[in-house]
Formats: sequence, structure tokens, C-alpha cells
Amino acid sequence: MIFVIVGGRTVLKNRSVRKFVRSIKQRVNLAEKRNAELVKESPADKPDTNSRSTAIQLQKVRTLINAAERAEAREKLEEAEGFYIQALTAYPDAHEAHAQLAKLYLNMGRDQKAEAMYRELLAKIDDASCYSNLGLAYYRQGKFDRACASYQKALERDPQSHKRMAAFGRALFASERFGEAMSYLEKATARLSRDTELLRLFAESCEKSEDSVKALEVYRKINKLEPYDEEVKEKLRTLNSIE
Repeated sequence: MIFVIVGGRTVLKNRSVRKFVRSIKQRVNLAEKRNAELVKESPADKPDTNSRSTAIQLQKVRTLINAAERAEAREKLEEAEGFYIQALTAYPDAHEAHAQLAKLYLNMGRDQKAEAMYRELLAKIDDASCYSNLGLAYYRQGKFDRACASYQKALERDPQSHKRMAAFGRALFASERFGEAMSYLEKATARLSRDTELLRLFAESCEKSEDSVKALEVYRKINKLEPYDEEVKEKLRTLNSIE
């Protein structure tokens, strides 16, 4: 009997989670069918509500978010998911809970769910981190053009971030927009000068853009950081022979 009860609760919980996320996807897809543009919305006029009731509601949301964060710290991710969903059920405009749940899905590798959550959230708020995380969700699914668009919006809102430049450069490279990728990766590596993985991508962008001079310069930088890398040495020999 105990196993039956516990199993029944688990089934109901999983069903409620699927129903919640499915409703998010349906709302986003419906907006697309209506050619809706996902932009920051101006707050709609709302009827006056009892301030005490609202305060109690917000306190409940904060308590649930704290519980979710503690569950995440203990790596009990499904439990954390349940708390975030409870918070959004209690107060659908709890943007913090919405963003935290979307990020949780991203960290769990549930990229389609993360995508749906971020797309709905970005219809209500304008946030660089959310655009960046949406870009990552797209990137992991191989939707590179959409990833580029999201990363670009993140960078527009946070233009000094070298990490956002790097992410945008990677997405451009994956989209085979090598000339553009080269430009952003050069800016990113100017700040992340010891990131050899990023430098390699920059060098490859230069090669694919047929800029052998710049490619040679970048491979020389990598060689100084990793002098025993035979692949880099071979690249240097090849490019030196061309030069």
C-alpha cells in the first residue's frame, strides 16, 4: 500500500509538471501563430487589489523560492522544480521564479523546456542574462541562427561583456558566418587572452575567412601558451609555408 501511495503521488507530480510546461509551450506557439512579436510589454492596467493579500502572496512566493534554492544546493533538482512551479502557480507574475525555473531546466539539460520558459519570460521583461541563456538553449539544440539572434540581443544590452562576445562569436562560427565570428572572437580574446579554446576558434575563423596572416598570428599566441601542442605546430608550419 505504501508503494502504491508513493507511486501515485509521483505520477501525479510528474503529470502536473508536464501540464505546466506544456501550457508554457502552447502559449508561446499560439503567440507565434498570431505573428506576435516577443518584446518587452508595458504593464497593463490592473484593478486595485488588497495590499495585505498581495503581500501575503509575495511572501509565500519568496518562501517557495528559498525552498527551491535550498533543494538545488542539495542537488535535489526535481524537488526544486516543484517549488518553483508552486511559486508560479501562486503568483504567475513572479519573474524571479520564472527565470530560476528556466535556468534550472537549462542546468538539467532540458533545453526545449528552458527555451519555452525563456521565450515566454522575455515577452514580459527585457534582460541580458535571459537572452543569453535562451541563446544557449538554442545553441545546444543546433538552432544556431536563433542562437545568434538571442546572443546578439544579450550583447546589445550588455556591450562590455567579453563573455557575451565570446558566446556570440561561437554561435556565429557554428552558423558558418566566419567573417562576423572572426570580428567578435577577436574582441573576446583581447580580454580572454589565455583561453586557448577560444583562441583556436578565432584562428579557425581566420583560416575560413582566408586571412592567413591573422591566423598565423593567433596560432603563434596559442603556441606560446601550449608549446607542446603538435597540432598547433603543424598549423604554424603550414601557414609559414604559405606566407
